[in-house]
Amino acid sequence: MALFGALFLALLAGAHAEFPGCKIRVTSKALELVKQEGLRFLEQELETITIPDLRGKEGHFYYNISEKVYDFLSTFITSGMRFLLNQQICPVLYHAGTVLLNALLDTVPVRSSVDELVGIDYSLMKDPVASTSNLDMDFRGAFFPLTERNWSLPNRAVEPQLQEEERMVYVAFSEFFFDSAMESYFRAGALQLSLVGDKVPHDLDILLRATYFGSIVLLSPAVIDSPLKLELRVLAPPRCTIKPSGTTVSVTASVTIALVPPDKPEVQLSSMTMDARLSAKMALRGKALRTQLDLRRFRIYSNHSALESLALIPLQAPLKTMLQIGVMPMLNERTWRGVQIPLPEGINFVREVVTNHAGFLTIGADLHFAKGLREVIEKNRPADIGASTAPPPSTAAV
Repeated sequence: MALFGALFLALLAGAHAEFPGCKIRVTSKALELVKQEGLRFLEQELETITIPDLRGKEGHFYYNISEKVYDFLSTFITSGMRFLLNQQICPVLYHAGTVLLNALLDTVPVRSSVDELVGIDYSLMKDPVASTSNLDMDFRGAFFPLTERNWSLPNRAVEPQLQEEERMVYVAFSEFFFDSAMESYFRAGALQLSLVGDKVPHDLDILLRATYFGSIVLLSPAVIDSPLKLELRVLAPPRCTIKPSGTTVSVTASVTIALVPPDKPEVQLSSMTMDARLSAKMALRGKALRTQLDLRRFRIYSNHSALESLALIPLQAPLKTMLQIGVMPMLNERTWRGVQIPLPEGINFVREVVTNHAGFLTIGADLHFAKGLREVIEKNRPADIGASTAPPPSTAAV
């Protein structure tokens, strides 16, 4: 009975376990690159060491040793002189390695703002898993509205998997990663658009007035020539679907057409529903995940009757054109700015390859040091220790 209870609790805990929205694999090729850059950094640190020439007497032995001949004479000098050498070199190596590690980790964004509306949570969900060839890290990878920092979208997507090892780094994103972004913008009130007067394309304005001419002529003369208003409002958070064949985003929105006479209540001419399907192409540029959207499928229908839906057929093509010309560029201007990937400062992705799977996508890339480690460390060194970088004394041998 106790065994059954323990098994039940384990299954219950597993059922509530949350999958990561983002995974990163660092392969041995990347670790080798980082190691080489780290060695260059340590060489630079050692070049800054100034050890004064040693002069003195040890019994009947007189010595005058300069820094350049320490290695040559290391097997002959006394234990006391070796102690002095370790006092200078070993703390520098220890200090440089510690500073290097901390500086790189401090530059990785964990929970930060994406823009003025939403933020992203890249907190680690568990300790990194290291093998002989890879370092795997699971990140929450969840967006949130800045006005609701404690809000969290439940993750019901499949867990992204990383199998490849050819590139230096692989990043996997599940559908949850993108769904949380779109729901955050929806909750922030960003997924709506209102075009009034001159903002409505001229040809579309003429077509809409002709379509609703029967309703317009029944209005008072003071309203007939009023500016036209076209309002799009997303009704529910858009959803992302990732398949091996590609990535799509499904959107349902209301379309309201009205006249807005000055200093008077607006007069609604029609209200309809729009279903749209967008294709999405992902790319990594620098450290940003960027998205290019394209309108693929589009239909409108009436909220009131099938007969009215038939009357809307002439509006289908011009409304789709309006979306492609007027709305999609605004969306892509935002999505192409991208969101930062949790990568240390000064390291960028290059030569990326995107692969779609069922429920997630992976991006493999190589790494490029856009900045030297010294520049990264100096940029991120806390102000209160910037004036004192001397390593602590140590008696340990190298």
